[in-house]
Amino acid sequence: MARYTVIHETCYHYGSAVSLSQQQLHLAPRICSWQQCLRQELQVDPVPTLRHDSLDAFGNSVSWLSFHAPHDHLHVRAEMDIEVLPSAPRTLASIAWDELRERLRYHGQAPQPDDLAAQRFLFESSHVRVKHEFVEFARACFVPGQPLLVCTQRLMSKIFEEFEFDPEATTVATPVLEVLDNRRGVCQDFAHLMLACLRSMGLPARYMSGYLLTQPPPGKPRLIGADASHAWISVYCPGVGDGWVDFDPTNNLLPDLEHITLAWGRDFVDVSPMRGVILGGGGHEPDVEVTVIPFGETAVPRPGKVELASAGPDAV
Repeated sequence: MARYTVIHETCYHYGSAVSLSQQQLHLAPRICSWQQCLRQELQVDPVPTLRHDSLDAFGNSVSWLSFHAPHDHLHVRAEMDIEVLPSAPRTLASIAWDELRERLRYHGQAPQPDDLAAQRFLFESSHVRVKHEFVEFARACFVPGQPLLVCTQRLMSKIFEEFEFDPEATTVATPVLEVLDNRRGVCQDFAHLMLACLRSMGLPARYMSGYLLTQPPPGKPRLIGADASHAWISVYCPGVGDGWVDFDPTNNLLPDLEHITLAWGRDFVDVSPMRGVILGGGGHEPDVEVTVIPFGETAVPRPGKVELASAGPDAV
């Protein structure tokens, strides 16, 4: 197993006062068979007028914050200690992909409960399309009669080999068809693309949001705020593990001990770490810093780093 401390800070400095604000946070780690939360703390400055913690439609922990007093900044700091257990399958033996596709089609009778739950991840969502273009891109990876996990790994490798990681190529609003055409993007784009391919092939797949442990250059210290949120996908595969298997097309690997899961949904919109609406504020851009520290290690401030404002007392 592996243990980590994760710190996720988001700070807005508004150009003018914000009179009202509503925020939705997916910053609490998902509790599942391969992951446990040992400690969690959420600090918010200014203190919200109202706060409600619950579960969303996908079973993720979510916090809703309301601010009714004028404020010129918003600082949210989530800190957690996480224990991660091995989760990658030891073999890619699985149900044939086309057998599963046929099983999930409507046959005039009630499906198995797990199949029914998985079918919500079969359809289009705000950032994922079901189109023939994605079938054409993925078709060669899905040979009739072959195991689902073998074909999905082949698709993951195809995306990794044919697409270039380019932070300047896309935004959160870039359509997935444009990503397919331009062959460039970031982890969110590659996850959306792989989801579009799998769903277009008739296979349920969900968007995974979380963190990835990165390694500093040899001889260099681990730096505070040097990491980032990460995205990958999980495909429905009955009979293997808990019925879902993760794939990371950005890094061409099956996530295991170095991936930390925050939440899952249909796409990025369902599980964005922090999103909301404000009244006022003028121009503003968030300052986001993520730090993933293995237990027993330390991290040092980046040279020239300006510290974020200290968070207020609203903590759990």
